[in-house]
Amino acid sequence: MARAWRALDVEQRRAAVAAVALLLTMFLPWYEKNVVVGTDLATDSVSAFGDVSFIEAAIFLVTLGVLLLLFYRAEQRAFHLPGGDGTVILGAGAWAAFLLFWRVFDRPDVGGAGATVGIQWGFFLAFMAAGALAFVGFRLRTSHQVAEPTRAQDPTTKVEPTPLPTRREIPAAGQRRRRRPAGPNDPTQIAGQLSFEESQEDPPTERR
Repeated sequence: MARAWRALDVEQRRAAVAAVALLLTMFLPWYEKNVVVGTDLATDSVSAFGDVSFIEAAIFLVTLGVLLLLFYRAEQRAFHLPGGDGTVILGAGAWAAFLLFWRVFDRPDVGGAGATVGIQWGFFLAFMAAGALAFVGFRLRTSHQVAEPTRAQDPTTKVEPTPLPTRREIPAAGQRRRRRPAGPNDPTQIAGQLSFEESQEDPPTERR
């Protein structure tokens, strides 16, 4: 993890901090349940994991997805996402912020006489972390400073060894292909076709 953190860019580190902060806020008090018990009012604080629904599960998966994306980039994994990493992180932060905003109007159900559900301070911290994640994703999208790793940089890419040419495939210095007369058992050759035999270059004949 330390090696991956050092391999990240400044903006990528900020995105990682925002994603971790959003994940940690899910352990803080998000909701406050108030239930009337007899003549008393019972109050209980509930975290995001205390009343899990589609919204809390979606925010949790989005946060893990961003962290996994940044970890693979630190490991020089070569893959391309539609719109680039900045667009994906921007969409993740905006989606998490929208889900939190929707949760304000669609609060968890509480049974009991006079039961109410309020919003705690941890919920507002989560909304701020989601906004920060979307802002960092926007900066990554507009800066274009973080280049995606190529297949050559990916350590998991399998490179097949290139076979070395044999000695017979390498022509010696001063050798060239020459014509030779076709024998009775040789296949028919087209006029001007060269054979694959190699010999020493014949010295030029001086004409008089």
